[in-house]
Amino acid sequence: MLTAPLTLGIEEEYQIIDPETGELTAYIQEFLERGKIQVDAGDIKPEFMQSQIEMGTRVCRNATELYDEVCRLRRDIINLADGAGVHIAAAGTHPFSRWSEQVITDQERYVEFAQDMQHVIRNLLIFGMHVHVGFGDSPPQRELMITIMNQIRYFLPHILALSTSSPFWMGEQTGLKSYRSIVFRAMPRTGLPMRFGSWAEYEDFIKTLSRIGSLGKSKESGDATRLWWDLRPHPKFDTLEIRIADIATTVDEAVCIAALVQAITAKLIKLRQNNQQWRIYPRDLIDENKWRAVRYGVSGELIDLGKQTEVPFLHLVEELIGFVDDVVDELGSRKWVEYARVIAREGSSADRQIRAYERALADGATEDEALRAVVAQLVAETRLNVC
Repeated sequence: MLTAPLTLGIEEEYQIIDPETGELTAYIQEFLERGKIQVDAGDIKPEFMQSQIEMGTRVCRNATELYDEVCRLRRDIINLADGAGVHIAAAGTHPFSRWSEQVITDQERYVEFAQDMQHVIRNLLIFGMHVHVGFGDSPPQRELMITIMNQIRYFLPHILALSTSSPFWMGEQTGLKSYRSIVFRAMPRTGLPMRFGSWAEYEDFIKTLSRIGSLGKSKESGDATRLWWDLRPHPKFDTLEIRIADIATTVDEAVCIAALVQAITAKLIKLRQNNQQWRIYPRDLIDENKWRAVRYGVSGELIDLGKQTEVPFLHLVEELIGFVDDVVDELGSRKWVEYARVIAREGSSADRQIRAYERALADGATEDEALRAVVAQLVAETRLNVC
């Protein structure tokens, strides 16, 4: 029996699209005003750019609840967008819009970010998905969270590969499946976190960064959300927040990834209960796998760090599904976890975008027309099984 509640939640960052041009459009303030009545308070949040909108789910007990919740939120925001004459799309980057043409959200937090990080943050026209796994708020659970955080780092490249949805950047086909990851790594305090020996060691690290002014203006408390690692303990929600993923284009992909994160967490807890643990590998080796996920997504090979050999991603997904097999029924997430097999076989959103682009070119479209065809596909897939 699992000792942690292992609740689930997702935050998704959507693109706001002008249907006439396919470009991003600055519309967040209008959404916030309209959304006061039409969606639950707190569901809609602004992001750094006014062409972005963030939606956060309620706390869910399992993947089935999460599916219903993500569908509800996407349906609400899409209906809101339809009424306003704009579209919503879910992808890690926009295929051709330029960061230099975006409007920064006029809020103190974002203005401070722009002043602090200058050009690095001004080109942050990217869209992610954050998965939250709840561990409760007692000190023993926080120690457990740190233990799991150290071990789950190994699996983050697998999660990234499944989520890849950003093969284009400002009108160019980048040759990568997650260009969002490349843009984001220019920010401070990003990437894989270091290994921590305890919750107290993690807190000491936060206090040090606070005292030296790296976590905002307050040098007493600091803002731990300014750690933009690929995963982190969330300071307000008492969750382990996995942040490495591109936003998933379809609801099925989003819930699959969240369910897989929850299942891996549950399996690592079960190993611990049996006085076992997943081997903790050096950060640089895990980073090598992250690069491969960024470059190739599900179509490439990752390194089996234990065997020190390259393995096709589909084979690794089969192994991963087998690894969590003894916890998924208790979690009620078997069908969602096994959907990872479909993504690995058929391709991620990035693969579908590239196919749409190449198909349009083969049909005689110009490059601009082909990129707009990609946007149209993203808009349609974001609505899939929702509206």
